Amino acid sequence: MKKILFVLTSHDQLGDTGEKTGFWIEEFASPYYLLKDKGYAIELASPKGGQPPIDPKSATADFSTPATERFNKDEETQQVLSKTLKLDTVSEGDYDAVFYPGGHGPLWDLAEDKKSIALIESFYSNNKPLGVVCHAPAVFRHTKGGDGKPLVEGKKVTGFTNSEEAAVQLTDVVPFLVEDMLKENGGIYSQGEDWAAYAVQDGHLITGQNPASSELVAEKLINVLEG
Repeated sequence: MKKILFVLTSHDQLGDTGEKTGFWIEEFASPYYLLKDKGYAIELASPKGGQPPIDPKSATADFSTPATERFNKDEETQQVLSKTLKLDTVSEGDYDAVFYPGGHGPLWDLAEDKKSIALIESFYSNNKPLGVVCHAPAVFRHTKGGDGKPLVEGKKVTGFTNSEEAAVQLTDVVPFLVEDMLKENGGIYSQGEDWAAYAVQDGHLITGQNPASSELVAEKLINVLEG
């Protein structure tokens, strides 16, 4: 049975706004259930371990999807989520792929987390698929390839767009804009329509633009694993 590591944020403060953030439920639940239902073993980790913070907005009716509704009734998965492993206890060698759900949290912690950076570099250099969605491509801010250049340099990527960030009025709150960072790191950035499902694959590197793209990223991840 193939095993997939999900890495979630531990950061719950939305800059200095006094509001809470965390991970976005749909971006966890959609890929999690798609992979689980296909028989993959999944383990969850976060920098601090334990219960990762959920972005409260993602739990509102406005952002309800079949996957979030399933999660809300699924006590077993909620229990698993409450006991994430500490990120510094996991090893790339134990997994066949890694998936990073978004939400604004990763902009603050996972983008800068040395263990996460090392894990991503290890997964990539060992030709294991990486699925990363929405704000989670923030994790490529400091990652390097084997040549010492930014990992995303010369690779097709996507992520939360500047226009989507402007639409949620957080352009001046976030520490950096995902789209700008990917371009500055030499990524070949493209995007679909705002809020529409859009994912890009470059070899075993798979990125999705926004919450609606999370299942598409997981589907492409499965294609790599089964290919």
